[in-house]
Amino acid sequence: MNSLETFIAGIPKAELHLHIEGTLEPELMFALAQRNRIPLRLKSVEEVRRAYQFHNLQSFLDIYYEGAAVLIQEQDFYDLAWAYFERAYKQNVRHAEIFFDPQTHTERGIAFETVIAGLQRAMEDAASKLNVSSKLILCFLRHLSAESAVRTLEEALPFKKWITAVGLDSSEVGHPPSKFARVFESARQEGLLAVAHAGEEGPPDYIWEALDILKVKRVDHGVRCLEDSRLVQRLAREKIPLTVCPLSNIKLRVFEKMEHHNLKMLLEAELTATVNSDDPAYFGGYVADNFLAAQKALDLSRDQIATLARNSFEGSFLSGEERKRYLDEISRYCAKP
Repeated sequence: MNSLETFIAGIPKAELHLHIEGTLEPELMFALAQRNRIPLRLKSVEEVRRAYQFHNLQSFLDIYYEGAAVLIQEQDFYDLAWAYFERAYKQNVRHAEIFFDPQTHTERGIAFETVIAGLQRAMEDAASKLNVSSKLILCFLRHLSAESAVRTLEEALPFKKWITAVGLDSSEVGHPPSKFARVFESARQEGLLAVAHAGEEGPPDYIWEALDILKVKRVDHGVRCLEDSRLVQRLAREKIPLTVCPLSNIKLRVFEKMEHHNLKMLLEAELTATVNSDDPAYFGGYVADNFLAAQKALDLSRDQIATLARNSFEGSFLSGEERKRYLDEISRYCAKP
């Protein structure tokens, strides 16, 4: 490793944009399929990896939902999350705020409790065994109806103590944030925070809607904000975090290649950009891999890497005291010769 690779590997990180279903590696997919006697269309790990060539968001989502069909039992969700935490720990992720998509599972007849109980148990073990803290964000699938989202929130409320925020993911184009105004208002009344995917494939207007209608505390992706100077000014002024996912953006052709990515421009615009892995099993890398790919292609400096790491904790839903502890840890790390 060169010095910057070593620096990236070791710096404390928070991950704020991670779909737990998107961490389903082919090996685990096959193991769970065998355990649950689920037939798979793709017959080998190699065939699955070859299928991970996407031309847009929808082509990814098609195989993503197919893979999720192997998740049946509470133990499956535990195994899925625990495998992520083990990988994250090795990349010095100290805190993760994890998206899960209950509708992907309840639409298949899997009980909401089965999903969240497995995830929560893994989160507790990650805290006690790996010293990795985490929070859970319930995401509504925007290609489904607003009524389905309302039903999902109702199913979630008995488990509210385990949920920090609600979010919005899946197919962005044609499904503006305003479609989900009612369910986000209900979630707010229940004391839940809000985030939303906006400005990845969808236009900057979707970011405005996410801020003004859904009242989000941070924007997931948000890379198209640079098309609207007034929006950039607002995001900078209000210090709204953007959870950027570089490898995902390249895999889904948001940018043709990493050298074209606007992460460095986001930093230069003094936006609170962070680096995350999105769906790492499908997009070719976990969070440190995203840092490294962006650094190499965009010639990010050591100071910019440190800023991205700091932003990840600043943009988290940790308490002020917890954030300060991690930020102090980064300062000590950066002070080393």
